[in-house]
Amino acid sequence: MNEKEIEIHEVDPLDLFGVNEKKLTKIKSYFPKVKIIARGNKLKVLGQSKDIISFEEKLMILIEHLKKYKQLTENNIERVLSSESENELLLHDNEILVFGNSGLVIKPKTKNQRELVNKMADNDMVFAIGPAGTGKTYTAVALAVRALKNKTVRRIILTRPAVEAGEHLGFLPGDLKEKLDPYLQPLYDALRDMIPAERLNDMIENGIIQIAPLAFMRGRTLDNAFVILDEAQNTTKSQFKMFLTRMGKSAKFIITGDLSQIDLPKSQQSGLKQALDILKDVKGIGFVRFDEQDVIRHHLVKHIISAYKKAEE
Repeated sequence: MNEKEIEIHEVDPLDLFGVNEKKLTKIKSYFPKVKIIARGNKLKVLGQSKDIISFEEKLMILIEHLKKYKQLTENNIERVLSSESENELLLHDNEILVFGNSGLVIKPKTKNQRELVNKMADNDMVFAIGPAGTGKTYTAVALAVRALKNKTVRRIILTRPAVEAGEHLGFLPGDLKEKLDPYLQPLYDALRDMIPAERLNDMIENGIIQIAPLAFMRGRTLDNAFVILDEAQNTTKSQFKMFLTRMGKSAKFIITGDLSQIDLPKSQQSGLKQALDILKDVKGIGFVRFDEQDVIRHHLVKHIISAYKKAEE
């Protein structure tokens, strides 16, 4: 058995190891063949030479991530240590999509988020399909904001079906906008990260950014626009076809959805599900499939998705 001492001197050990060594415990779980002992800013590592080398390489990647981004979450640790290829988190530093509010840097964080960016560069319409928490909508909104700032489109249109409300919006208080806003809140939240509040309000008032339920798209032709249909699994077949045929000149469309969370009545087939089959061979349309490895919410979300997937199978 070999032994090596690794000194941590470029980052705060507390940021790396976590309170009560919670993050270090997470790291240890990926290296069952080595014994890891933390003492202050030093790690004592015992095991076979190849296992120690592997541990040190991954540890250096985690340290580099912490140095660059000033934080290291359990999700970051999972993505680095479960990856068999070169670390996704430290590559492609030139892929910043938007500089958001309060110094927030918005860029793709996972392989499939990066794939969505690449597909959007090569296609005018892209489907981003996968479970909740994978950053589909957030990345799509960032792409839309970037396109608007670069003046490749004149407006952003964000829409989603208000399926839960159905035909029963009347019982909710307020005018139509107030009734529908709760269903559109995730889109507002993403925009507020990327555009200052006063500027965002002006853009919404002037129609440069439009956020509306899917029903409001009927009869429109969407030219020179970056259009995002969110929660597309909750569209009917006729709604989905209606939406797709709104596409005008110089338009970009992103459709996001999660086929495991269809809220339509059982008698209605999801328009998204049908479209994925019908359009799979159409040139100019890209498809990106997200999975639990792309989850960037609380680390438990990834395990929850995996557990449900296993149960369904």
